[in-house]
Amino acid sequence: MEYTRTEIMPGVWLTHLHSDKFKTACMSLNMLAQLKRDTASMNALIPYVLRRGTVQYGDMEAISAKLDELYGAAIEPVVRRVGEIQCFGFYSSIPEEDFLPGKQDILRQTCALMAEMLIAPATRGGLFLPQYVDSEKEKMLQLLRGRINSKEAYSTFRCVEEMCCFEDFAVSAMGSESECENIHYKKLTRHYHDMLQSCPVEIFYCGRKSRREVVSAFTDALMPLPRADIDYDIGTDVRMNAVEEKPRYVEEELDVSQGKLVMGFRLGECMEEPDAAAIFVFNAVYGSGSTSKLFMNVREKLSLCYYASSAVNIQKGIMLVASGIEFPNFCKARDEILAQLDAVKRGEITDDELNAAKAGVASDLRSLMDSQGELEGFYLSRALNGEDYSPADFAGLIEEVTKEQVIEIANSIECDMIYFLKGEEEDNENAEP
Repeated sequence: MEYTRTEIMPGVWLTHLHSDKFKTACMSLNMLAQLKRDTASMNALIPYVLRRGTVQYGDMEAISAKLDELYGAAIEPVVRRVGEIQCFGFYSSIPEEDFLPGKQDILRQTCALMAEMLIAPATRGGLFLPQYVDSEKEKMLQLLRGRINSKEAYSTFRCVEEMCCFEDFAVSAMGSESECENIHYKKLTRHYHDMLQSCPVEIFYCGRKSRREVVSAFTDALMPLPRADIDYDIGTDVRMNAVEEKPRYVEEELDVSQGKLVMGFRLGECMEEPDAAAIFVFNAVYGSGSTSKLFMNVREKLSLCYYASSAVNIQKGIMLVASGIEFPNFCKARDEILAQLDAVKRGEITDDELNAAKAGVASDLRSLMDSQGELEGFYLSRALNGEDYSPADFAGLIEEVTKEQVIEIANSIECDMIYFLKGEEEDNENAEP
């Protein structure tokens, strides 16, 4: 796969990945903004309102009809965060023209439709249509209110929210329920125009078309895009150390039959010049995968939990360990999770553990090459991190990580937050602040 990244317009960057491997091409168009509590829900709502209709195609039925003409091309809203950068826009998949009858420039027509959805939405008097905004706002509110239905995801979210309560990372990609409730169509229209002028834009393409063809299609389609003072001052604030000397403790009660223990860690001084490969291998040794210490010891050997795994967010410099436990096992599970981290710090890592960890991470990275959606997410993160390597390149770096590098990462890490979700009126004498 041939990879290039270039600025095709002021503040508009294109990542082009040439590949003959797939029968469809994929594209994404992302507006980038600093993740903030008072604007996150408005940013997240914008692409959902935009896809409701354009000047030329006034409603979703008309847009769907146009996509059908393009042999089933798809354009969907997408909202996510990378560190403390909020990314919102559209993701599209289109059939490759090599497999279609005749010659139709599907790429150019899809780019034009995507750009029209972004730049020329359906309005009345220059304002978003109230019924479109209210409808999409209600759907978002249902999504935000429904987070509590998945206790595993909810407990992880709550741990991050408490751990990063003084940081923008506490805000979810979709914002908050209270902020969403206060969105008004006039306010959202003003904010949309501000974002359109000031947000940097990241475009991704993976398919058979040449870079020249893709650049031409997007520059023509985005020609009317207003550009004013582009806000390049966006990024992620990395806190190196724990907020307090001892880990903070938050306990919450809900109607659950299984306790959820989530522990938040700061990656520490290793984030001054982060070695991404070493951090990912450490995570695999410690808690990610079926050969990790958390799985083999806390879950299998000691049977202290139903599941236990770790995940790192290298943009923010944090690691979360999530586990499902019986309520009385809180202290034992907490202490053993910390004990396994201490074991890595002491260098108690066998060759089999290290090799299995490196092989697992490298295999996962190489498997990204089989999914355009995974490739899109990988290259978006790399672009925002200022990194320039492919999944295969990164896999090669993974395989070179040494035991000493893993130990160094482990010794940089500090526990910052312990969150415990337990059952209502559960008398858990083992729980300690």
